[in-house]
Amino acid sequence: MDIRMKMHQGMYQQQRLVMTQRLQQALKLLQIPTLELEQVLRQELQINPLLEEYDPEQEDVLDEETEDEEEIDWDEYFSDGFKDGTNDREPEDEDKLERPTAAVPTGQDDLNDQLIMAVDNELDRKIGNYLIGSLGDDGFLTCPLKEVAAYCETEIKRVEAVLEILQGFDPPGIAARDLQECLLLQLNAKGLSDSIEAEVIKNHFEDIKMRRFAEISRALKITPLEVQEIASRIGELDPKPGMSSISDGAEYITPDLLVEKVGDEYVCTLIDNNIPRLRVSKAYDKLAKGSPGFDRDDVKFIDEKRSYAEWIIKTIEQRRRTMINVMESIVEKQSDFFEQGPLGLKPLTLQQIADKIDMHESTVSRVTKQKYVQTPRGVFPLKYFFSAGLDSNVGEDVSSKAVRHMIEEVIASENPEKPLSDKKIVEILATRGTKIARRTVAKYREQLGILNARMRKQYS
Repeated sequence: MDIRMKMHQGMYQQQRLVMTQRLQQALKLLQIPTLELEQVLRQELQINPLLEEYDPEQEDVLDEETEDEEEIDWDEYFSDGFKDGTNDREPEDEDKLERPTAAVPTGQDDLNDQLIMAVDNELDRKIGNYLIGSLGDDGFLTCPLKEVAAYCETEIKRVEAVLEILQGFDPPGIAARDLQECLLLQLNAKGLSDSIEAEVIKNHFEDIKMRRFAEISRALKITPLEVQEIASRIGELDPKPGMSSISDGAEYITPDLLVEKVGDEYVCTLIDNNIPRLRVSKAYDKLAKGSPGFDRDDVKFIDEKRSYAEWIIKTIEQRRRTMINVMESIVEKQSDFFEQGPLGLKPLTLQQIADKIDMHESTVSRVTKQKYVQTPRGVFPLKYFFSAGLDSNVGEDVSSKAVRHMIEEVIASENPEKPLSDKKIVEILATRGTKIARRTVAKYREQLGILNARMRKQYS
């Protein structure tokens, strides 16, 4: 076959949105939580001499910022199909708005400190460091011992000896190879290695996991109630001891927004008291106008810094307005939640809020990402208020979150000696006006971490 390639030169018109660095920064400022925003602005204050912090309460007259640039239109950035995840990655050469990272001691650091105190031999420390580096977030060992032995060029017996030392560290149960070993290590740390709980874990582990109390009671010649009490004590052990020690420090939720009831209305405000109030410094006005002794490069530098300072002030103010608009719309759409609690949640999508405030869905997605709101009913992520809907017999859709809450309430009020089956839960919900399939009940129950009826059965 004769394949011929032809080159054709022509002009084509194509609409394309160019992601400038300033646009990327604006999107990042819109998305980051308020706590991180404070760090970003503190950093910007240090590197931009044209920005200065002031206290509005101590100012008689506030300086007005210039309005040379048009107001930022968030929707413009998404009108050509940009979605929420499109621009999450930060350019490698961008350093103006890098998020400061806090140096938080990790669980691995703590384990390495314990290793230094417990082991003197250089090879054993090498083995220990490798083992600690191979622990997962749950605290379990994730690599085979032969791999450690090969890397450290030693025998498996020596690796086992070092592992035994590690398994004596805090928290109890750390560096276990499976759940059974993890629980036994915790009992050993409590001085209960010869207890009935240890015997059940060693010899009847599958039965206790599946709550086959009758089988265990026959084998140990004790009552099912006694087995249930043993299971309860075993349940007090930590199945994932690494969650508190291996993770990179505890995470604390700092709400970005506040919803309060004032009279008959709910009022939305930003929790941004720690955000520095910024304005453009006038200390360089004469220089910008071309004072003697300064060259064009100096004047250009000051002009660029002034322009960026004015832009960031304007962007932060628009971020505030956008967040308030989104939150007020959520409160309006989910008014029943604020009056009744989770059972009052209605189906809600990002697009519905976007339509309400006349913005793009991706704008709303960025505003709600990693943001929390403090309400009279507790602290919730903004994403909590969005969920799909299910049909009801009363003519209104019901939020899937509300249905999960219903299931949780129904199970909480059941007779523990005769727990409700998923089919029975379906029937109870139907009497309350909510139609739902049995498999959906099972799915939501599992999402809530609730066992099936047989596993929930209690003895008296």
